[in-house]
Amino acid sequence: MRCLPHAARRTPRGAWRDIHGIVLLDKPVGLSSNQALQAVRRLLRARKGGHAGTLDPMASGLLPLCFGEATKLAGGLLGSRKAYVAECRLGVTTTTDDAAGEIVSRHPVPVLETARLEALLDRFRGRIMQTPPMYSALHQGGERLYAKARRGEKVAIPAREVEIHRLVVLGRAPETLTLEVECGTGTYIRSLARDLGESLGCGAHVSALRRTWVAPFREPQMVTIETLRRAVAAGEEQLRPWLLPVAAALADIPALDLDPAQAQAIARGQRFTLAKPHPPGRCAALAGGDLLALVEVDQAGQVRVLRGFNLPNGACMAAASPNALVEVPGGSVE
Repeated sequence: MRCLPHAARRTPRGAWRDIHGIVLLDKPVGLSSNQALQAVRRLLRARKGGHAGTLDPMASGLLPLCFGEATKLAGGLLGSRKAYVAECRLGVTTTTDDAAGEIVSRHPVPVLETARLEALLDRFRGRIMQTPPMYSALHQGGERLYAKARRGEKVAIPAREVEIHRLVVLGRAPETLTLEVECGTGTYIRSLARDLGESLGCGAHVSALRRTWVAPFREPQMVTIETLRRAVAAGEEQLRPWLLPVAAALADIPALDLDPAQAQAIARGQRFTLAKPHPPGRCAALAGGDLLALVEVDQAGQVRVLRGFNLPNGACMAAASPNALVEVPGGSVE
């Protein structure tokens, strides 16, 4: 389904426009998540954008970028599970728990017997308590922790519960471990490396990090900034494969097909009760194949709106595959 602006409404070069969808960016090392977002936003000339799940500048890999109505899914609704490949340098600790920080200490690395290493890793599987790094974007007292750290302030950071679903060794060398980590939201891989190093008695930090997937995009077709730049130069048709529909972010939850009366209730933000039994939980509410809202159905079958979407009719909402078309809806381009 194509969503092209009318020929008479061509966007002037350099003007911002309304685009709704998700780009699965392969973020390069060296850019912050916001710098990567703004670079792609300028290429697309998208009026509104956000990113789901921050990646540190030294990390590469999947950074979902949300544009237009998709930004309503960026804050906590997208990426409840993520996976990383992390290289951990043993025997060296740093101020930031990664390679970007200053070296704090060096210690000899013990011989790692497989049984002992597996027993240590098992301590970090499942639900664990984890203290975030001092150099992090978390807020405390109305200020980000990294700002306090740069001033040399010592701050007590409370531990919090996180979940690590999978933790396996991909490779070993005398001074490095390469780990595959599948975890829940809020988990810091830098903290995991730091704590593992402490358990080994030698310290450790993350020397390289790549995010491989973010739910529901478990086999993502990522795109680089350079590829997007070449696509822009080649013409708008070349951008089409790289912008997924908003509905793609809801691929992991059931669809709820609505009749016209129910769709009207959703549009007004009203609650209603389903006539037939329906499993409780979050659903993607659809009418005629178009996404209307993210809703929640309770035990009694009552439906309430969590996020409503103001999308143009026929805005590529039915497709949720990596080959979905770019959304540049007519009537919403300046």
